[in-house]
Amino acid sequence: MTTVATYRASRELFWHLTLRELRSKYKRSFLGWAWSTVTPLATMAVYTIVFRAIIRIHIPPGKPSGLNLYALYLLCALLPWTFFQVSVQGGIVSLIGNSNLIKKTYFPREFLPAATVASTFVSHCIEMGLLLVALLAFGNFHALPFIPLVFVLMLFVALFALGLGLMLSVLNVYFRDVEYLITIVFLVWMYLTPIIYPFSLVPHRYRGIAEVLNPMTDAVLAFRSMLYDGTTPRWLGFGYFVLVASVVFIIGMYVFSRLEGRLAEEL
Repeated sequence: MTTVATYRASRELFWHLTLRELRSKYKRSFLGWAWSTVTPLATMAVYTIVFRAIIRIHIPPGKPSGLNLYALYLLCALLPWTFFQVSVQGGIVSLIGNSNLIKKTYFPREFLPAATVASTFVSHCIEMGLLLVALLAFGNFHALPFIPLVFVLMLFVALFALGLGLMLSVLNVYFRDVEYLITIVFLVWMYLTPIIYPFSLVPHRYRGIAEVLNPMTDAVLAFRSMLYDGTTPRWLGFGYFVLVASVVFIIGMYVFSRLEGRLAEEL
């Protein structure tokens, strides 16, 4: 089992792995880091046209912000979800993608999915910063006091993603179907999370079940409360997500430590 001393001795390697992920993410692309904003903006445009202009989903105005713009309403939940999904899916393939490195030398293998999450987190911070600028441009200054709490929530989304990434990455080495199955899971998971529609559209008798079985519901509702509405999130839901994220991370670390012994041979 990896000790704290080993992590400390290898922390420089972790930063190098993270920097490598950042540098290679948009290597040899014309737009470079601009893609980190182009992709969510394109997704936002499609969803806005389909669900706001065609299906005409009604969204409540932000209280007390007074905002009534579907594009910003969507981005407040879509950006955290995209970060979560990209982090988990990137973490799943991180071990297989670095099989040569694993076979050559020993280091804490947890660093590979962790570096993927860390590099994606940097992109997410840029996206959320631009979203905040847009919110302020439309007059929503109520979100400003919640910036520190939003950042804390972003960290716990990263912890949740890392826990799943650790668990699924090591399972993917033994069962290569995992990375294909998780693509389908995320497709269903996204539509079961109130990202493109308000939570009020979910029948009242199913809301409690939806929040318990889907902790990302509480996460996106908290982001939307703080950023779009400019008000305090539901502390019960916020605390539940923090608890689930922490437990999933611990389970992910445990599963990883139990199965990492034969990684070199399996790869």
